[in-house]
Amino acid sequence: VKGSAFCTWVSQNLLLLLNIIAVFSGIFGGGLLRYASLSSETIHLIGYPGTIFMNLLKMLIIPLIVASLVSGLAQLDARSSGKVGTRAIAYYALTTTHAVILGIIVVMLIHPGDPSIKHHSGEELSVDKDSISALDKFLDLIRNMFPENIVRASFQQQETERILNNITGKTIFHVKYTDGMNVLGLIMFCIVMGIVISATGKPAKPLGDFFIALDVVITRMVGIYMWFGPIGICSLVMEKMLEVDDLLKTAQVLGMFIVTVVSGLAIQAFITLPLIYFISSRLNPFVFLKGLIPAIMTAFGTSSSAATLPITFRCLNDLGIDHRITKFVLPVGAMINMDGTALYEAVGSIFIAQLNGMDLNIGQIITVSVTATMASIGAASIPSAGLVTMIIVLTALGLPSNDISLILAIDFLLDRLRTAVNVIGDAYGCGFVYALCKDDIEQLEGRDKELEKNGLNHWAHTSQNTLSIDVGH
Repeated sequence: VKGSAFCTWVSQNLLLLLNIIAVFSGIFGGGLLRYASLSSETIHLIGYPGTIFMNLLKMLIIPLIVASLVSGLAQLDARSSGKVGTRAIAYYALTTTHAVILGIIVVMLIHPGDPSIKHHSGEELSVDKDSISALDKFLDLIRNMFPENIVRASFQQQETERILNNITGKTIFHVKYTDGMNVLGLIMFCIVMGIVISATGKPAKPLGDFFIALDVVITRMVGIYMWFGPIGICSLVMEKMLEVDDLLKTAQVLGMFIVTVVSGLAIQAFITLPLIYFISSRLNPFVFLKGLIPAIMTAFGTSSSAATLPITFRCLNDLGIDHRITKFVLPVGAMINMDGTALYEAVGSIFIAQLNGMDLNIGQIITVSVTATMASIGAASIPSAGLVTMIIVLTALGLPSNDISLILAIDFLLDRLRTAVNVIGDAYGCGFVYALCKDDIEQLEGRDKELEKNGLNHWAHTSQNTLSIDVGH
């Protein structure tokens, strides 16, 4: 009987076990192959399956976000959508702000920055700090939320460029398009479409059914692609292990910085977020966390919370979180709720300040808090996006952007860890919102069943509500 139970457990958790084995195989395999002095071409071939896995996941990002957001909101009435959105934003603001403050406290207490190690930096990162402005990035963030072309937003986003006029000596602001998916613009468009479909009622039912069907198909595709995950994750981790020139020396030089970042991320992931979830739901947060292991392993392997979205959806579905909540909260959270990134930017910025012998006053610490929070919101859900947005924080403090090169060597590890925390934060956010909105959703379901008994449906009901609202106005 025990053997049968064990076999049943293994069959039910086979993919989870394979993902865990893949991560450790990548770490140990990459560590052993370092002694073989492999060529760059061989390393590239080792990482090739991982590249294919990343492409498969990225291919699903747009249809997954569009289908999940529109179908999720189309099945909620306007009142429920408003409550879900308000509570989700409150959660994002709370956890991101806490992550930044926690990062500042940890880095100030441990004080990993030692000016004597600054000369150990290897490669230089050439960045013109005068061309980067926190205000420009913030305005770009708002601008990209309202794209002028929704098709173009699927592969390009807008970015402010400063051009110096050599004749007049004045700076000209020019908005250009750069390669990269404008996910915020897509999210805003889909949110509005989903709410309007719900409010329109019966006439929009065919359109709503289309997105619901699309969501079902994409979800099944995710289930197929997940079985390629163990190979892809092992490949990606192994490649990154082989790309670092001197792993031991790098860890020794920046050891205290690694300890500081990992300490902050651990507190956020295993204390703060579970506590928020427990307070809202009164459920065991570590049972919830256990169910997220496949998504955490994928996040560690891909270092992209956007690429991990399909797996996170599946985990939350298995945990019993209502699909209407996950379809709205999770895509938005994956783009703007970056707890790990926010904490990393705060720690990294103050670490570089310590390396330069700079003692921060209270005003500068507040600057770090605000700038790191805003920069993390605008950070793309792609590998190493935190390094790019950290430049904004350094510029606000008047620190040299080139000092980011000091932490480039160990970013491959910290990027994966902070991405895992980002994914954990997004998932707990769904649990948090579901716990607070559960009663409203149950009331909505009860009302729908009552309408069905009377020969009506949800679409007709929302249409009547909309009509009565219009007449009232």
